Amino acid sequence: MTLRTARERVIQTLAYEAGGLAVATPLYALAFGIEAGESALVLAAVSVAMMIWSPIHNTLFDLVEWRMMRRVASDRPHSDRVLHAVSHEVTAAVVTVPILMLLGDLGFVEALVADIGLSVVYTIYAYAFHCFYDRLRPIQQTISHQRG
Repeated sequence: MTLRTARERVIQTLAYEAGGLAVATPLYALAFGIEAGESALVLAAVSVAMMIWSPIHNTLFDLVEWRMMRRVASDRPHSDRVLHAVSHEVTAAVVTVPILMLLGDLGFVEALVADIGLSVVYTIYAYAFHCFYDRLRPIQQTISHQRG
């Protein structure tokens, strides 16, 4: 079985979060009528939390996928890419809603609605990002040949 290395996961996570901030910051600022700097601060905190969560989620998803399907992430069909993106955002809400409440000065319902909005944006973004990333940096499987 071949998974992405820890180094590759760091590269993947940093690239994902940088692109996500570029997409989400202006949308969050517009939705809440705040300055871009304030939006960037809130979303940067969410991003840091997600940089911790994302490699954990992605590795667990890859392990389950390998055990069930004997398939690596770069060979994942589109239907499983959708499942991957949705599962990522659903599980992330546990981390992000409290951050939005605290730093975004939002009540629980507002933070939950904001999180759902961000989840929709990030789910679409995650699908596109991972399709592009897997094509740009595919997993190189190593085939060992036994000499007899």
